[in-house]
Amino acid sequence: MRFFYTLSVHLYTFAIRLASLSGNRKAKLWLSGRKSQKKIFSTLHHDKKWLWFHVSSLGEFEQGRPLIEYYRSHNAEFSILLTFFSPSGFEVRKNYKEADLVLYLPSDTPAHARKLVSNFNIAAAFFVKYDFWFNYLRELKKSGIPLYLISGIFRKKQHFFKWYGGWQRRQLAAFTHFFAQNELSAQLLENAGYNNVTITGDTRFDRVVKIAGEAKSFPEIEQFIQHKQVYMAGSSWEPDEKFILRLIQQMPETKFIIVPHEIDEQRITRLKQSLPCPASLYSEKDQPGFADNQVLIINTIGMLSSLYRYATIAHIGNGFGSGIHNTLEAAVYGVPVIFGPNYQKFQEAKDLIKCGGGFSFADEMKYSEICKTLLNNGSSRKAASENARQYVLNNAGATIMISGLINF
Repeated sequence: MRFFYTLSVHLYTFAIRLASLSGNRKAKLWLSGRKSQKKIFSTLHHDKKWLWFHVSSLGEFEQGRPLIEYYRSHNAEFSILLTFFSPSGFEVRKNYKEADLVLYLPSDTPAHARKLVSNFNIAAAFFVKYDFWFNYLRELKKSGIPLYLISGIFRKKQHFFKWYGGWQRRQLAAFTHFFAQNELSAQLLENAGYNNVTITGDTRFDRVVKIAGEAKSFPEIEQFIQHKQVYMAGSSWEPDEKFILRLIQQMPETKFIIVPHEIDEQRITRLKQSLPCPASLYSEKDQPGFADNQVLIINTIGMLSSLYRYATIAHIGNGFGSGIHNTLEAAVYGVPVIFGPNYQKFQEAKDLIKCGGGFSFADEMKYSEICKTLLNNGSSRKAASENARQYVLNNAGATIMISGLINF
């Protein structure tokens, strides 16, 4: 079975090469980034003890980050190795100062796994959420290196829990301990024969609480808002914006701040052209009339987590795509969150709906009903706001719990 798994890894790499030849930017970065780092992985790093954190992309990095920073401040004798699978995470965080090395994870072949594990003096490894690479897992286990799953989340539909998933299920034996987000994940693991599970919740709660405490102020945003209600669209995609465009016309006294997930020039141009009214660009904040428009498009990166502090309600993007982005970054400020129907993979989204701090819609009628209630009904908005804030605060603390259960 391992032969076929490794073959699938090679086939995936081949597909990436084909995509690169077709001009796919992310595929090119995926290949060129790994090629440029080959020398680092071929060099011995035995002069230090390493804590290895692996994350898939940016969202998983935010889950691992609180623990990375905890160990950086409390266990300075360890160096930090941080690896990413995806260019969308690596390219944003490649200069992250709390890690000694930030690298792409080489493709999961036996040779690459042996090289990484043997050339780094790894004291412990941490994989985040659900990025499982079976050759790396085997090599860590063979080498006797403790391996922990952080903010782990499992679903019944995963191959681990299917009748045909015996081999994949056995690979989980490489983990020293599972720190799970919820009861269902723990139950699935226990039913599969793994009792080394603790429910600690999601470390992202700790991260967003810290971000909110350090949130930046933007005087130009405050000037644009002019003390009006603010509809904030965070990491929006075009299917999200189709709903927003109609609401802009219905709510002329509400300010709209749209933060697209992609901010290349063509994307921004298409968004501006689709709007029913003129819009300001954040990059033109020093131009006359910046604050006069009803809509502001944020065409720079790195602002969103602080911008949510200005929102009356927050529309979290990609609910009509592969799955919504981070709801907690808005909820921590006591901002009710709304999103499309593709949220089932995200425990926090389901929890926010259950506690009354989050709302989902799949059609225009439901969307309009939610928005008008939250924007026009002060008591409903205040209740949803408090529900969102308390949900985040009540679930913080995973980092301290995890670190207290791990001994080096």
